Amino acid sequence: MNYLFLFIPAIGWGLMPMFVAGVKKSNIYHQILGTVLGAFIFGVVMTLIKRPTFDGTTFMLAMLAGAAWVIGQVGQYYSYSKVGVSETMPISTGLQLIGVPLVGVLIFGEWASTQAKIFGFLGILVLIIGVACASLTDKGTAEGGKKNQTTTMIVLVLTTLGYITSSSIPKALKGDNTMIFFGETIGMLIATVIYLLATKKIGVVKEKESYQVIPAGLIYAVAALAYIVSVKMNGVNLAFVMSQLCVVISTLGGSIFLHEQKTKKGYIYTAIGLVLIVAGAVLTSVF
Repeated sequence: MNYLFLFIPAIGWGLMPMFVAGVKKSNIYHQILGTVLGAFIFGVVMTLIKRPTFDGTTFMLAMLAGAAWVIGQVGQYYSYSKVGVSETMPISTGLQLIGVPLVGVLIFGEWASTQAKIFGFLGILVLIIGVACASLTDKGTAEGGKKNQTTTMIVLVLTTLGYITSSSIPKALKGDNTMIFFGETIGMLIATVIYLLATKKIGVVKEKESYQVIPAGLIYAVAALAYIVSVKMNGVNLAFVMSQLCVVISTLGGSIFLHEQKTKKGYIYTAIGLVLIVAGAVLTSVF
């Protein structure tokens, strides 16, 4: 059972981008609203079924994690529209795999031994090289415009800080899994409403594309709740690293099912980057 919960997040988060990108004519605003609504619905249903015990402090911190997640997800959806799923996911995942372990070391005292630090920082170096390979300009495709890609990478790097915050906060939380997840969905919903109001796009609540993305939100929710359970069963490092193997599913899915075209050199760059990201992830979680 422990191993099952290791793989559910990777599968769910790997499939989610394809469900989102598959909703034609949807934009960032439809996508974030639909995803959050799907997660919130799942959270409400699970809360009504499980009737968890609530803790005020834990619930508020979970809400903060959910709000931070929205920042990361908006950046990811922006990148999907500019350079595609298969370009975005290796970079986004690699940055998270670099950031979350560093937070673990600096704040939570992980990698206590000298050996753990050596392998951990070696893993981060491999991850950096992997991200660099995955982000190399692929001339001749929609990804390849230098200005287009540079702007997108800056947005992706900055907003990934939201993902890192969202993934790191649960390390400090103790309490019922369902309660923590429900708190996250409340934070996600509040942050999304603020984002739509700030961008004057609140009108998307009336548009069908927002609701067509809800299935992607349900898939995300199942994976997210399984991740919270996996953290408690398998430990933070192993649970997080295994969950980020979603990059393989989403990157290959973007190329195969969404027909995101690359040049031959682009496919080689991406393949090398994926291998290095997986290898770096393993190194950071060995000890």
